[in-house]
Amino acid sequence: MNSRREFVASVAGVAGALAVPASALGANDRIRIGVIGCGGQGTVDMRAALKCENTEVIGLADVFTKRLDDARKLAPNAKTYMDYRYLLDDKDVDAVIIATPQHLHCEGFVAAMEAGKHAYQEKTMAFTVEHAKKMRAAYLSARRTVQIGHQGCSAPELNDAASYVSNGSLGKITEVHAHMYRNTPHGEPQWTRPVTPDMSSENIIWKSFLGDARNQPFDANKYINWRFFWDFSGGNYYENMCHQLASTYKVLNLTIPESVTSTGGVFVWKDGREVPDTMCTSMTHSEELLYNWTSGFGNNELGGGQYILGTDGSIADGGKTRYIPQKVNRPDAPEVVFEHPPMAGNIYQAHMQNFLDCIRSGQETNCPFDLGFRVSIACRMAVDSYRQKRTLSWDPSKEEIV
Repeated sequence: MNSRREFVASVAGVAGALAVPASALGANDRIRIGVIGCGGQGTVDMRAALKCENTEVIGLADVFTKRLDDARKLAPNAKTYMDYRYLLDDKDVDAVIIATPQHLHCEGFVAAMEAGKHAYQEKTMAFTVEHAKKMRAAYLSARRTVQIGHQGCSAPELNDAASYVSNGSLGKITEVHAHMYRNTPHGEPQWTRPVTPDMSSENIIWKSFLGDARNQPFDANKYINWRFFWDFSGGNYYENMCHQLASTYKVLNLTIPESVTSTGGVFVWKDGREVPDTMCTSMTHSEELLYNWTSGFGNNELGGGQYILGTDGSIADGGKTRYIPQKVNRPDAPEVVFEHPPMAGNIYQAHMQNFLDCIRSGQETNCPFDLGFRVSIACRMAVDSYRQKRTLSWDPSKEEIV
């Protein structure tokens, strides 16, 4: 299933009127939330949910006792679980936030759908192609509201960008250039989290953390710094490229790439990490468009940015989002900065509010399942290309990476 049109057709055939969840709530109904994964991102998402009106966090699940204790400070009346399945058994829970490490997304999402819960699923949505397909089957069967945690999809500037694309102001779009660069002081590796004495096999359910990853002895460093290791992480492809890719896919409605080539290496931080700290990825799409993305953890001069490049103009997202005409073809067209009033709260709260609003209304979320599906496949292709040191292609008929 390669295109959004094919996906929507599948939805219509399998699940009927998917746009209206079976348990849509009234506009003023209180939504009771459970959080699966109470680490850094789970806490950010929980804070965003608690700032939204008519919302309550009533359940918390995590494999590490300390994280449950910390999360209870934000939601003192919430029940706590070290096994998320007991949280899903609670009939009072309407929706869940799933903010586990990436390799556990499928397990929690499928279980949530089977339990009839709406789901705010953190990015990158699926860890593997197999996981993506399992999640799709569960989603189509459950007919529940799903928001994927690409928060940038709730930025109002995306609507401006989409309007300039649709009215032809960019002309023929042939490339998107995106990049994300960071730096940290010497001796402070990017992403590193400290191992503390309480991170022990007595306080962490290691088997639950492993999920369907290969069996291996308890390792506190792998638990807390899971982003470094391929068993649990897609590296910066799954951490940051996915966000920029999701915004582009939403604006341009791109399909899964035809081919992907990734190169790079661990050039800066020789600390045992397996995922690269410097990388370059190029994706060829059937829409006659190249998506190029570079990233590094050794210099932050370029920062982050994304540029949609057309024969008649560009959409530049590097601080202020703006339209820049190509004077060679549009000599009289002005540059336009997309100005919007300051958002109430922040982008996380806006994305969470959209999720909650769509539970009540039955409308499609700003980052719906099919967008997360396409992005996750593209990111998996990037990871596998890097690891296999070759260009990989997508077979749309078999839905396989080849």
